[in-house]
Amino acid sequence: MGGPVAVVVALTGCGGTSTSESASPPPVVSGAQFAPISPAAPATAKTVKGTLDTADGRTRTYHLYVPTTIQAGTSGAKVPLLVALHGGVGSGTQFEDNSGFDGLAQANTFIVAYPDGIGAAGTDALRTWNGGNCCGPAVKSNVDDVAFISALVDRLEREYSIDTARVFAAGHSNGGIMAYRLACELSSKIVAIGVQSSALGVAPCAPPHPVSLLHIHGTNDRNLPLTGGVGERGISGVDFPPAIEGVRALSTANNCPAEPRVSPLPGNPDVTEALWAPCRGDSAVDFLIVNGASHAWMGHTGVAPALVGTPYSWLDSSATIWSFLTAHPRQ
Repeated sequence: MGGPVAVVVALTGCGGTSTSESASPPPVVSGAQFAPISPAAPATAKTVKGTLDTADGRTRTYHLYVPTTIQAGTSGAKVPLLVALHGGVGSGTQFEDNSGFDGLAQANTFIVAYPDGIGAAGTDALRTWNGGNCCGPAVKSNVDDVAFISALVDRLEREYSIDTARVFAAGHSNGGIMAYRLACELSSKIVAIGVQSSALGVAPCAPPHPVSLLHIHGTNDRNLPLTGGVGERGISGVDFPPAIEGVRALSTANNCPAEPRVSPLPGNPDVTEALWAPCRGDSAVDFLIVNGASHAWMGHTGVAPALVGTPYSWLDSSATIWSFLTAHPRQ
């Protein structure tokens, strides 16, 4: 395979018509890069809203889900932390509802923080992240979201017994673009990221510490196209790079093999996996291309289908991302 676009074209050309209407895959994907996890349980704890004053003079907000099995304080058993980043014009509570990470946290004993991006025109609406090339008010105001997330991680590590080898980020769309930026610029704290429907928004991306990556992307994403460009349904107006460029950047930074192993994902003929492994520090870079899937968060109730499409039903992005992240602590 030659350049980045050639890789994407070759991979997306592997699929035919989506089989998602007639076949159901396992609840969580299997493979060497995925750890067994428990299915989501009822989220019985109460989400708490917090505020944090940042160095740029802003008061930022976040929402925290701590399972009932985890107590406040730093004396207990160390647990993972997931920073879950909403998409553009979404919010922390919207992504909490849409992703179902709370139920996974309850079943698998980890803490989830849902930070809020910056709202438009001084309001709490239409929130965005400064992922570099996207999106909206956060980019226009050059908001330092990396510093915000860094300060949030520091606070939670002071308040809870967080395992610093298992501090992860996940994101959708603009939130995934932000997660990529964290991987590039905050690798001292962020160990691995999982994103859906995203792209790399900063250059260069040369993290001093290896950061594992799982990138999930649908071939029918009309908001942030798999092969790049301005999405016909997108509202940001950004000319996005091909998704493969972010994948390649981290595979290079992690000293992965030059080319991936490409194969169908076991149990789901809609999904093609391109895997770069083994990489520096036992990290990995995994790219799942889902034939026929839209921009909507996969495996969960859709939000604004007229804008992002109908969610693909036969892969659960939240469970798949957690399965990957928990398999890749920092060594």
